[in-house]
Amino acid sequence: MVDAQRLQLDELHTLIVEILIAHDTARGNAERVAKALVAAEADGQKGHGASRVPSYAAQARSGKVDGHATPESIRLTDSAAIVDARDGFAYPAIALAQQTLRDGLAGSPVAAAVIRNSHHSGVIAHHVEPLARAGFIAMSVGNGPQAIAPWGGHRGLFGTNPIGFAAPRADDPPLVIDMSLSKVARGRINVAAQAGEPIPRDWAFDADGNPTTDPREAMAGTMAPIGDAKGAQLALMVEILAGALSASCFGFESSSYFTAEGAPPRAGQFLMAMDPAPFSEGRFGTRLEDLLAAIEEQPGTRLPGQRRFALREQAERDGVTIPRALYEQLVSLRG
Repeated sequence: MVDAQRLQLDELHTLIVEILIAHDTARGNAERVAKALVAAEADGQKGHGASRVPSYAAQARSGKVDGHATPESIRLTDSAAIVDARDGFAYPAIALAQQTLRDGLAGSPVAAAVIRNSHHSGVIAHHVEPLARAGFIAMSVGNGPQAIAPWGGHRGLFGTNPIGFAAPRADDPPLVIDMSLSKVARGRINVAAQAGEPIPRDWAFDADGNPTTDPREAMAGTMAPIGDAKGAQLALMVEILAGALSASCFGFESSSYFTAEGAPPRAGQFLMAMDPAPFSEGRFGTRLEDLLAAIEEQPGTRLPGQRRFALREQAERDGVTIPRALYEQLVSLRG
């Protein structure tokens, strides 16, 4: 990366924690947020990494996100719960939901939780990967501020509404699928805007519904959904699971993740996990490996998540790079 700053992961973590504490965030929450953002950088998901720190800090200082909030778990049954993020950062609430699912799976083959009054939930793969490493199949969806229009419309109603899925493997890292329902995550548009770089013409539309290569116009407009009409329908499904089921804000009701002004976004997330053993009578692992082997037999194929794990290993060894201008901005925010 031209004109970039290299940082070891622990250095970036410490910098983010110091910034958030300086912007009215409790240390425990700052540590949890920093862990998530650094993990995003390590996995090559820069739109959910260090580029988010300036807006997170501004929102914590303005009170749009409560940096001191402690999430609460409200048990519905032994294996189902509501987690209230209390207008705080999403990551402490996600960690609580993950633990709630683990506890629920001790006595049930299926567990589920919704998160309400939440915030930007980052790399959705990180919601599900830890559960798969514990031996469970997991799925997570989340909504957010308007970014995608219903098919045929031009005004954003749905968020980019990512879907995460992970399945355990006995001798290899989990199979992890992570996809935004926009052609690209909105964070990548934000990174391009910060760098003053154009974007491909098929990524987004301006406020009038016209394709644009200007990331600033795209941030004021809407994102192109994957698969055209089918992607817009999937985004609707996520709004229902993440927004309606948790009684949270829909995308068109939620305030921006990128500005300090406005009410808390009050987004929603939904997480579900299951123990594959009872459903498959103990044969899940071998059947999954049969499927994955059939995929890998074909030249040119690659299992989802493999690139992410390779980048993570490299980042743990060599650190990560962020744009010099962003690094200087972060140092100035540390105070």
